[in-house]
Amino acid sequence: MTNTPIEMRKLSKSFGAVQALTDISLTVNAGEMFGLIGPNGAGKSTLFKLMLGLIAPTAGAILVHGTPSGGRDFRQVRRRIGYLPESFVTYDNLSGIEVLRLFADLKQVPRAACAEVLAQVGLTAAAGRRVQTYSKGMRQRLGFAQVLLGSPDLIFLDEPTNGLDPEGIHDFYAILRDVRARGATIVITSHILAEIEDRVDRLVILQGGRIAAQGSLAELRGQNVLPSVIAARLRPGQGERVALALGHLAGLEVGVAGDCVRIACPAGQKVAVLAALTALPDALLDITVREPSLEQLFMGGLHVRAD
Repeated sequence: MTNTPIEMRKLSKSFGAVQALTDISLTVNAGEMFGLIGPNGAGKSTLFKLMLGLIAPTAGAILVHGTPSGGRDFRQVRRRIGYLPESFVTYDNLSGIEVLRLFADLKQVPRAACAEVLAQVGLTAAAGRRVQTYSKGMRQRLGFAQVLLGSPDLIFLDEPTNGLDPEGIHDFYAILRDVRARGATIVITSHILAEIEDRVDRLVILQGGRIAAQGSLAELRGQNVLPSVIAARLRPGQGERVALALGHLAGLEVGVAGDCVRIACPAGQKVAVLAALTALPDALLDITVREPSLEQLFMGGLHVRAD
């Protein structure tokens, strides 16, 4: 095993005339939670299949724990991988515990571990019930339970909170925190961007089968043109004075409405704006700073860079 669980080098994949992925180069570091987002058709599912060794690349290379994905030696690596597809489908006529025992046998994990992971995901009381009686959220919990079997050190999660209620989502991420604490690496994709933006260490945004941007959320904010927004609540009659104090700074959009001022500024000007405002303490009642969210970055038009 290497310290780089996943490494892609100019990875491309085509299906006949359809180019699904083009020149994907990225690494996923040990112990991090790595996000993968993009619109429908961006290539996320294809990339997951490549990382799991289910399909082979058309060009380039992908290494999982230093082993070519899908290669001759990949079978042993795959035993250390946990995967939850977007729609977890299993045998409805089996009970929850029977489903887990089936997966335990496939993974060569002792069956005794099944009861423990069912307890982790809150399904102990439903262990003996047939899966056909499970709600969508319960099925998703069961799918997550099979991921945890064998304590995998590399986990792939495709829309993992589908069907979960708020309490279930909270419990799910609490379990993920424990899994990360023991050193597991997690790759997660989700359409609920607000849900993952404060949980991933780094992420990749795919568009049209190419990497549009990658990095931490702070790095993506620095790369993008979306401004930070600074709002100040003023003492009566101070609007014009505050606007004048900001006049020497370039690239700002300043709006004054009554006793409030709203400043949209590039990331590089944020400190200068705050310095200008705090130099007028007698004019201010309150200041708030709002950074662009992951959803705003995603919807704001990140473009593929030709580098």
